[in-house]
Amino acid sequence: MTKPVSYPLSMVQILKMAVKEQASDVHIVPMEPPIFRINRAMVKLEYPVLTPNNVKELLVQIIEPYQVEMLKKDLELDFSYAVPDVARFRGNAMFQRGTVALAMRIVPFKVPNLNDLGVLKGVKELCYLPRGLVLVTGPTGSGKSTTLAAMIDIINTERDLNIVTVEDPIEFLHAHKKSSVKQREVGIDTRSFANALRHVLRHDPDVILIGEMRDLDSISIALTAAETGHLVFSTLHTQTAPLTINRIVDAFAEHQRDQIRQQLTGSLQAVLSQQLIPNILGDGRVLAMEFLKANTAVRSMIREGKEHQLYSVMQASHGAGMRTMDQTLVELTLAGKISREEALEKCIDKTEIERLLQKQPSRKKI
Repeated sequence: MTKPVSYPLSMVQILKMAVKEQASDVHIVPMEPPIFRINRAMVKLEYPVLTPNNVKELLVQIIEPYQVEMLKKDLELDFSYAVPDVARFRGNAMFQRGTVALAMRIVPFKVPNLNDLGVLKGVKELCYLPRGLVLVTGPTGSGKSTTLAAMIDIINTERDLNIVTVEDPIEFLHAHKKSSVKQREVGIDTRSFANALRHVLRHDPDVILIGEMRDLDSISIALTAAETGHLVFSTLHTQTAPLTINRIVDAFAEHQRDQIRQQLTGSLQAVLSQQLIPNILGDGRVLAMEFLKANTAVRSMIREGKEHQLYSVMQASHGAGMRTMDQTLVELTLAGKISREEALEKCIDKTEIERLLQKQPSRKKI
């Protein structure tokens, strides 16, 4: 059998090119050249089409032999990879049409500054809470991990605490600063996500970062830890704050839901729902954030199962720092940061956002 011809680029060369071109993701798929996602657009490189053997060849350059066996067994693999002095990458390999495909998300080495991300005023205050549950939600690629990393960095820099994270895989690396930080990666530092979470409280943590509340076990442990005096951060793939509450409650059996509502009432501190939206120039993205803070009214609605009324509280609590997604989109549009078309495409309620946009004339870009 003829040995396959090596691809003209190594995987490291492709990853370096992606960072240089300011891509957010790299896609390696059979029958296509390497593809970069740049400002939401899929940009194909002017290189030969990849064969299935080329994809395998590139993949084995950046994963270990044991990970090759895991991929063969599970037909998919999450992993991380670093190019020294360039960036870290969160990778996923999977089988499609009987062949391997690869996606890599670029993660900078430097943990971003929270103030530089464009978060709403009041978000930083969450980093100084003594206990409770803080959730960052949104679709894949909305910057949830980046926001959480920036919040953890503030705690690490300014508070003398013990921080433990469970991630799949680790994205941003945190050096020990004023706090001590232990980061556990599924598949390398622990056999499973659920197993790591069952043991996390034995490490005497003050702050726990759970990469994703992905199932009943992780949700239960997050709620219990927050309820028993720990500050817990995690993510969910939900679009709005009310939907986030529904998702958590609905994960449990009917007879457990009243108890879960009680736990949420006592432990929830905030839900941040976010999107990344192309700026008005089309050469970057702007963070749009919804902010639900757990005050007396919010806790009462969660306890009584009235999540549908949460948006009314958020709309009326502008002075307390809360925002609905639509309110934030209007503010970004009026400030000249995003286009009206993008705001309408990304909004929750088009009628409401059009009413808000008509209320005030656009201001000059700031």
